[in-house]
Amino acid sequence: MKSLLIFDLDGTLLNTISDLGNACNYALDKKGYQKHPIPAYNFMVGNGVRKLMERAQPDASPEEIEELLGYFREYYNEHCTDTTEPYPGIPELLDELTKRGIKVAVATNKYQTAAEKIIKFYFPEVPFVAIFGQVSSRLPKPDPSIIFAVLNDSPTLKKDVMMIGDSAVDIETARRACIDSIGVTWGFRPVSELRKAYADHIVSCPNEILKLATQKHRYED
Repeated sequence: MKSLLIFDLDGTLLNTISDLGNACNYALDKKGYQKHPIPAYNFMVGNGVRKLMERAQPDASPEEIEELLGYFREYYNEHCTDTTEPYPGIPELLDELTKRGIKVAVATNKYQTAAEKIIKFYFPEVPFVAIFGQVSSRLPKPDPSIIFAVLNDSPTLKKDVMMIGDSAVDIETARRACIDSIGVTWGFRPVSELRKAYADHIVSCPNEILKLATQKHRYED
């Protein structure tokens, strides 16, 4: 049985793609660049907002990327909850995990202020032991530093921890941190990406996460 589940945010807990895409398109439009259809952003997100802007406009100079980031945050800070919503079954999963005494945390490459705002907006009653986003003092996923930060705040044996995410970035983060991983199929990336990343488990509905988290292993009493 696991005692701490660490969740990715975008594409795992919440479907944020339209709000992310709209913010990126706002930034691109402000600079006169061509906008992208929202589905195209499924393969641009996952490595933080700077990488998102670099992927959205690969010809932009470092100075232009900084301007794009400013426009992105200007829009996203005001519109990050316009169309975003939890995936079906996620609120119930978090509620059940909490009732069973299983700790939950968030480890995301979304910048910290946005991560805190969006989590507290959609899950105000969930007692997350940590909500960690991207900050300048810590490398983004797949560097495992964010996992170690969670474990520092909420000490837990690694064998009792799982990382849940929708992309190879999350699976690689878990591998580097030496914890088990669960890939979810309802997010932004195809299941083939999760398989290629060697996810320990792949699930198609939140209830399967609960089953994996609560099952006893042979070495447990």
